[in-house]
Formats: sequence, C-alpha cells, structure tokens
Amino acid sequence: MKKTVDVSLPIGPVHPVFKEPCRIKCETRGEYVIKAELELGYVKKGIERIMVGRPWQEVMFLAERVCGICSVIHNYVCIEGMERISDVPVPDRAAYLRAVVNELDRIQSHLLANYSYCYTIEHETLAMYLLNLRETAMDALELITGARVTCSFIIPGGVRFDLTPEKERSLRTMLDHIDAELTRFVRMFEGGSLIALRSKDVGTFTREEAIESHAVGPTARASNLDNDCRGFHPTYRKLGFEPILLDDGDNYARIMIRFLEVFQSTQLIRTCLAQMEAGSIRGGGTIGGGAFKWAGEAPRGELSYSISTDEHGRVKEIGIRTPSIMNIEACVHYMLKGVSSSADVTSTYISSDPCIACNER
Repeated sequence: MKKTVDVSLPIGPVHPVFKEPCRIKCETRGEYVIKAELELGYVKKGIERIMVGRPWQEVMFLAERVCGICSVIHNYVCIEGMERISDVPVPDRAAYLRAVVNELDRIQSHLLANYSYCYTIEHETLAMYLLNLRETAMDALELITGARVTCSFIIPGGVRFDLTPEKERSLRTMLDHIDAELTRFVRMFEGGSLIALRSKDVGTFTREEAIESHAVGPTARASNLDNDCRGFHPTYRKLGFEPILLDDGDNYARIMIRFLEVFQSTQLIRTCLAQMEAGSIRGGGTIGGGAFKWAGEAPRGELSYSISTDEHGRVKEIGIRTPSIMNIEACVHYMLKGVSSSADVTSTYISSDPCIACNER
C-alpha cells in the first residue's frame, strides 16, 4: 500500500502579505491542506490591564488604540457604554455625526482589507487603486475630526466638532468621488479572469459553519448570516439600515460584500446629512459609578465592551471582545481546511480580514 506523506507548512510570523505578525501552521498532503492552526502572541499590548484604575478621560484615548485601523468604533462603543452607566443624553445632531464618522472609518477599513487581498493574489494594479482611493476616506476623516487614525471625535454627551456647510460640501464631493472610482474598480474585480480563478469556490464557508463558529461581520454576511449590530442601533434605525447578505461564502463573496458595504456606507452618510438638523453637538453630563455592556458593528463585525466604573468614573473592570478572534477561528478551522493549493492559504486568510492588533490588545 502506498504511504501518504503529510507535510508541515509554516507561514509567518513575518510574511510579505501579513499586515501584522502571526503564524499559520498547515498540515498538507501535497498541495492539499488537511488542517491548519494559528499561533498568536507576537505583539501583546495589555491595554485592558492598563485601563483598570484610570479615569474615563484617559480610558477613552486608550480604547481607540486597541486597533490601529478602525479606531473610531472603539471610541464609539466605549463612550456609548459609559453614557449608559450615567444616563448621559446625546443630541440628535451629535448622534448623526457619530454615524458619519463611523461609516467613513468603515469605508477606509474595507478598502484596506480588499487592497490586502488583491495584493495577496498579485493583482497589484487594483491593489494600488484601492489603496489610493482609501486616502479619500482618510482625508474625509481628517476634514471632520482633525485627525486621520486616532480621531478622539466622540466624547460623553456628544462630539468634539460640528460639521460646517463648507466641510459638508467637501464631504459630499469626496463621497461622489469614492462612488465613481469604486464602481470602476468593482468592474475590474468582477470581470478579471485572474481574480475569478483565484477567488471563486476557494475558502468556502457555509452558513451552518458560520453559525457554529460564531463568525461575525462581513465574514458571516458573505455566508448569508445576518448579525449586523447596526440593525439594533437607535441612530441606524432612523437611517432605515438594512444588512447586505451574499450566499456563496467563498473568498470572492467576502471581498464583494466589502465593496457593496462601501457603497452602502456612502449612502448612509448622505442620509445622515439629509436628516441632520441644526442644533447642539454636546449635551453635557459626567460619568459616575455603575456597570454596562454595549456593542457596536466594527468593520470586521461585532465589537463589545463590558465596563464597570466607581463613583468617580474610574474603571474598575473592563473586558473587550473584538470580532477578529471569532473570524480567525472560523478561517483556520473551516475556510483553510480543504483548500486545494497551499498558494491559496494566505489569500483565504486575508479574505477574513484578520486584525492581530485587536486580538493582541
């Protein structure tokens, strides 16, 4: 009887297509991947421990440093959780401005994720187009908040800056530019034979597997599983938010759903601008003692904060659950298992948009 030889294939912790260090350990039979494991622990930060004992004024800045890509949603969820501890009211205009900034952050994160995927499958032209378009979203963030990454825009009871009519006109021009350019790039993705060959029916992830692995965000929605937290948020209900779902659950579907959600985000921002009326952007209030758990939809999926504070607003305990840990588990246990070529391991892993900075918080 012919003996079957299994081969161990380590990828990482440092690899050209990885934004952050980790190691994928694959067991293969020839090119066929039998199973995979992920090894983390190369960049542990310990932010949750650093937060304990500090006042909320310091914790809100630490929260947005959990992730170096989508910092706004950490600021958003952390502050909204603290507001619920002390029943701090938020004016309507400030609530809409929070949603505007959050969607801009989602746009830049999704474009960066799809840039990474295109770069991984060696379609460098489309990758660079997407990275260049991401700059428009970053410029829009800077226009409104004064910063590109750690914006610190959301504060208890409101936001830091109002949107002037001049900035609103500039923002609308940027949104039109994103829609027009992305329409062209999506045609390249849909029609490119290289992309189709490398993406369709690769890394397939079924709806049942998504439920079993607790996958979240676009990774789950590409397998027709709706768990978008925006559907439960009071501001997004006013915007008539409806989640986007796809059926195929392969690498192609996970990239396409991020493209579609960028178009959805530009439309949500336009709806915010149309519904937003003149008024105050700060309601005041202070953070006292109590405990609350609050969740929001990060670009990668559900992000939740469990917070308890003392009577002076100092954090006694805090727990952060980021979306990437579920999606990475889903990737290594379901998407990578059965991949027919080791060349598709990195692209399948990147298609789940992992964030090691969040996991290694």
